[in-house]
Amino acid sequence: MSRRRFRRSKTVQFSVACSAFLFISISDRAYADNSSAEIAQLRSMVLQLQDQVKELRQQRLPAPRSVPTRHETLTRGSASATRTGHPARFISETPVLGEHGAVQFAGPMRIDGQPVAPYSTDTTVTPVTVAGDPLTVAGEPVAVPDINLSSSSPAFLTQTGVDTAPAVFRIGSVSVKLGGFIDMSNIFRDKNLTAGPATPWGSFPYSGNPNAHVSEYRPTAQLSRFSMLVEGKPSHDVTVEAYVEGDFGGSGSNSNGVQTNSYVPRMRQAYLAADDNSLGLHFLAGQAWSLTTGYSKTLLRRHEQLPPVVDSNLIPGVTFTRVPQIRFIKDFDRKWWLGLSVEAPQATVGFDDSSFSSGDMLPAAAGHTSGPYVVYNSTGSGMLDPEAHYSLDVAPDIVLKGAVDTSAGHYEVYGLARWFRTVTITGSGYGGQARSHVAFGGGVGGSMAVPLFSDKIQLVGDVLAGQGIGRYGPSQLPDMTFTSGGAPSPLKQINGSLGLIGHPANSLLLYTYGGIESAHRSTYSGADGNYYGYGSPNTNLSGCAIMLGTCNAETQTLASYTLGGWWHLLDGRYGSIMAGLQYTYVRKFAFRGIDDAGLTTRPTANGNTVFVTFRYYPFQN
Repeated sequence: MSRRRFRRSKTVQFSVACSAFLFISISDRAYADNSSAEIAQLRSMVLQLQDQVKELRQQRLPAPRSVPTRHETLTRGSASATRTGHPARFISETPVLGEHGAVQFAGPMRIDGQPVAPYSTDTTVTPVTVAGDPLTVAGEPVAVPDINLSSSSPAFLTQTGVDTAPAVFRIGSVSVKLGGFIDMSNIFRDKNLTAGPATPWGSFPYSGNPNAHVSEYRPTAQLSRFSMLVEGKPSHDVTVEAYVEGDFGGSGSNSNGVQTNSYVPRMRQAYLAADDNSLGLHFLAGQAWSLTTGYSKTLLRRHEQLPPVVDSNLIPGVTFTRVPQIRFIKDFDRKWWLGLSVEAPQATVGFDDSSFSSGDMLPAAAGHTSGPYVVYNSTGSGMLDPEAHYSLDVAPDIVLKGAVDTSAGHYEVYGLARWFRTVTITGSGYGGQARSHVAFGGGVGGSMAVPLFSDKIQLVGDVLAGQGIGRYGPSQLPDMTFTSGGAPSPLKQINGSLGLIGHPANSLLLYTYGGIESAHRSTYSGADGNYYGYGSPNTNLSGCAIMLGTCNAETQTLASYTLGGWWHLLDGRYGSIMAGLQYTYVRKFAFRGIDDAGLTTRPTANGNTVFVTFRYYPFQN
């Protein structure tokens, strides 16, 4: 082979090495950033490398046998600049590639000789364009990932997507994954509730309340969330994990909105779980979403079908609690599911006389001269909130649920069992007697998540009907009132919601929901001719429409409509930045009572709430 042909051959080899390096560099940069400034920089690099290849061909310089190290490049570059009078621009401005030859540019990227897995598993690619034309290297388009639609799914928005996140680090054989987001929400309400990002839906005031005539604006970062998932595999079929999730929704004695806004962290979820896939058994112990909550698929944790709304209290009509529990799940071929959950109980109470509190004397029933003293809750102690009241729980709430996953959607049905307790005291001194009263409540419910139009739209819904189920609705209608003897009287109720969730565009998620919560009255006839309990038909409700009047109205029904969406501002290896907009309209209907003229009246109230939210999900990509 002649010397000229040898030099040409080496020049071509060097050009191929440059092209391979350029393709990897541009691909890596394109995945990292798809901005116009970065693309312009990449085009500049292409032109520079083309100039260098042209210079080398003209000079017919011998090409190196391998890609030089950074030190060698700097030294040779300086010498070359001295001999030729041209600055050495190649390699010296790039990251160190080590001692690898051009042939090693093919295959996975490596760090310290170890292959590095791709940061994203999204294989759908889109060419990078400049002024509408695809940017190419050696005639091939440079690929960047599409927006990850799963990052704007309800599950990712509400559960922070730790399941699909890469492990951040490992401790022995245990992997640690991080999740969460930074949230900045702007809340507008046309009625002043003096409430943060968890709207008390049942508290919109009637017209006689001054707060019904003034709006409120509440900016907050309290919904910012952090979560951590720790996973291990004792064997091929067995997985154990620990999950903890918190935000800043707590308020301490020093929390205020004047100077520091120092809201405290709170526990949202904290549980241990284990799965034996060979036996189809799944176990959970700790604080998690109730098994009554609807699921998008399976009955496993972090698959809850929660509305993709901003409000921490979700929307009226959706069934949920988040409580300590012990749960057992059995799956049958990952299609049929049966779950049993034993959950922490708590009872809410409603009574016509708003001044009535635990330990007070109940109004006497017809035919009696006095009523018993009734105790139905106590203040907290021993790490419970000393300013809160806790019901006299006799047994845990029990949920038994069955579910099925089909090509036509996910469907669930369940039963809920609850128990309520009060203590009545008759007499006083040595002759006084205390008696415990227990009443049974619960209900039947179900939910669904049905894909429509090739999964572009999802129809979701849930319903729960029974006695004493108010605690399971966001409006927090009471679970029970009292009989004339002071025993618990669970209220008949129904909660339900129906919604649509869809992706009309790659970077847009939209949702709409309608919901309702309604309770029946439960009263007894008093010795004074009035009715007592919850929803008395002869309660004087004139004060609800009189400014600064006393309003004893009790909520019978609360209906709502919600419309909202999320828009991807940015999405890539750096995470997801989203903007959200949510509007909720609420209409509240009280039980019928009478006015000053003895005529039947039914107070109503309504409210409008708007959330404008910005979120950054750093671990979600």
